[in-house]
Amino acid sequence: MPGYKAHLTGGTVLAAGALAGAFFLEIYRPDPFTGAALLATACLAALFPDVDTSSKGRGLFYGILAVVDIALMIMGKWQWAAILGLVAMLPALDNHRGWTHTWWAMLLVPAAILGTAHFALHPPMQILAPFYAAAVVGYFSHLALDREF
Repeated sequence: MPGYKAHLTGGTVLAAGALAGAFFLEIYRPDPFTGAALLATACLAALFPDVDTSSKGRGLFYGILAVVDIALMIMGKWQWAAILGLVAMLPALDNHRGWTHTWWAMLLVPAAILGTAHFALHPPMQILAPFYAAAVVGYFSHLALDREF
């Protein structure tokens, strides 16, 4: 099975390709900060299915989430920090290669996270939809590299 470097690379390449395609086809043209946030989202989603094991990918995933969570708290964005904390706990709900390695989790986990954010914080779906797509693309790259399809 691929390690965290392969999953990060796969998520980055697939997400960058999707983002470049959307940009050049004039479907979606984010500003540079949003584009970077979308790539980061895809990379974290590419690591997500394996964070239920003791690995370097897990350390990287939780290290990034901890920094982002602290930054959100410093900025007073407590609700976003709480949602992120909930997301961080999800993989602990089952064994490795359990529900986190399924096609339906690839679709439902990002939907549940962004749905919670939408209903709790009310950002427009037009803002959240690209992040959903980025998370699904990153998650898909993980499952494809693990040959789960």
